[in-house]
Amino acid sequence: MALKVLIVASEVSPYAKSGGLGDVTGSLPQALCKAGVDARVVFPKYRTIKEEYLTSCQYLTGFDVTLDWRTQKADVYKIDSAAVPTYMIGNDFYFGRGGYYGYGDDNERFAFFCKAAIEFLDYIDFIPDIIHCNDWQTGPICVYIKDVYRKIKYFSGIKTLFTVHNLQYQGMFTRDTLTMMELNDGYFVGDKLEFYNMVNFMKGGLLYSDAVNTVSETYAKEIQTEQYGYGLDGVIRCRADKLYGVVNGIDYAANDPATSTKIFANFSPYHMEGKAENKRRLQEQLGLPVDPNIPIFGIISRLVDQKGINLILQSANELLSKNVQLVVLGTGDYHYENIFKDLAFRYPQKVSSNILFNDELAQQIYAGSDMFIMPSLFEPCGLGQLFAMSYGTVPIARATGGLVDTINDNENGFLFEDYDCGGLMWAVDKALEVYYDKERWWKMVMNAIHTRFSWDDSARKYIDIYNKIMEE
Repeated sequence: MALKVLIVASEVSPYAKSGGLGDVTGSLPQALCKAGVDARVVFPKYRTIKEEYLTSCQYLTGFDVTLDWRTQKADVYKIDSAAVPTYMIGNDFYFGRGGYYGYGDDNERFAFFCKAAIEFLDYIDFIPDIIHCNDWQTGPICVYIKDVYRKIKYFSGIKTLFTVHNLQYQGMFTRDTLTMMELNDGYFVGDKLEFYNMVNFMKGGLLYSDAVNTVSETYAKEIQTEQYGYGLDGVIRCRADKLYGVVNGIDYAANDPATSTKIFANFSPYHMEGKAENKRRLQEQLGLPVDPNIPIFGIISRLVDQKGINLILQSANELLSKNVQLVVLGTGDYHYENIFKDLAFRYPQKVSSNILFNDELAQQIYAGSDMFIMPSLFEPCGLGQLFAMSYGTVPIARATGGLVDTINDNENGFLFEDYDCGGLMWAVDKALEVYYDKERWWKMVMNAIHTRFSWDDSARKYIDIYNKIMEE
């Protein structure tokens, strides 16, 4: 009998996505199904979901979900066009808004979603072996399954896996959240959900799940330290015997330079002429001097501290004193957006700052750049370096998290250790040295474009974890 897994998340690509979480929950279920798992997905039905995805949406049923001070109806929809069985929990009171997060009642919104994501199983006649929860928004599921729904025969055999995509965001709320969730005050203690006099949804997932994993092996080690643990390192160390690391994959069919319709010219490891054409056209489109000998450094990122944007900006004048071009794509902190705009104004022949997000331009930057800068303060897994390498673009990254697990220094990219401008510029100089040695550079480009981290490999590792949980 096939292993049955329900993947629960606040984001699922392509329907709702703000970052890597959506990519994972959009791709992993397909790889699991391909490997013989009966995998299904459920996420909130946000108002912002594009109409094109709702045309094949089928209304299944509705039922009441009770929180202590409010009862709301959960409407269940199924997306018939999805590659795997994909469900949405609808409720306009909670999800009929302009964004996914950042509201004063996020505790109630996601507690409602967590209860609905468990209770709807009865209505679709599907009892999973594993509920695979993702990040703080689904942490309460682990608590509910372990202590509340376990008493109901229908749910009694379900196990949970909790995946940490980014430990920095924990879902912390006031004490009365427990009352709203219909959990007693006994949970407001240090070895349960209390965290610095707040209720912590992430902590609930870490403590009450049957196993925990992160999205790279190195990040699984890092979050057990004070530097990366964001106050939860002690909790995570207590779960070390049930803690795993699985590197995310990417969809190589959707990021294949040989077939992509979004880039200027197709190319492959065996016919690389199109790589140079993509560089020429990128320079032309962005108004930079067209010169094949000037190296292009690409940055596609959220413009926030975690991504090391402050290092890039502090090093910008030194970097731009060299014969290079810098192409930036992304949005984020207003302060950083303005500095990048100013750099483009001061260095019009060297910098193109694109303060927006455009998927087509992103693919063109991946394909047309020579190098990709990713100097993250921390990086649970990172997808940018994988996308870049699939287009033969060599990453320059800080040695942290999934960047360590996917980049081999001096083979398919460049890594630096110290989180400072000296470390970043040391790596940049090393990359430029190799760039001007065409034989060494060609070998590095070939190593990058042949680097593979597929979802098929990741799915097999997740199945191993699911089986370990089931055996206990």
